[in-house]
Amino acid sequence: MPADLPEAAIVEEKFLAASGPGGQNVNKVATAVQLRVNVFALGLPPYAYAKFKELAGSRMTAGGELVVTARKFRTQDANREDARARVIELIDKALERQARRIKTKPGKAAKARRVDEKKGRSAIKAGRGRVQID
Repeated sequence: MPADLPEAAIVEEKFLAASGPGGQNVNKVATAVQLRVNVFALGLPPYAYAKFKELAGSRMTAGGELVVTARKFRTQDANREDARARVIELIDKALERQARRIKTKPGKAAKARRVDEKKGRSAIKAGRGRVQID
């Protein structure tokens, strides 16, 4: 599992003006980070790539780039680290494999109970019909 994001995978790192509270600082300084990562350069196995696309959702472009915008913090460095950490977290989640499901079959007792229930239900329904005098 990747402990760090490979530099070759990073396509672009752009700094934007963040929104929200922060007063004049928000208007002056471009602290938000938009990180674009080439997913193909990550070298994910096929199962992980499929899960990565599912987890990324609308953050993934048609060209195979992941776009992450971080604006939680007031400094560029903190937002840059946050964006990279979120990408790494997404990669780690995509690399987790689900345990294979083992098919099970009902036991003899369960089959017998099911047949008994069917017979009982059949008897109840048969009793609802017209009464015949022999």
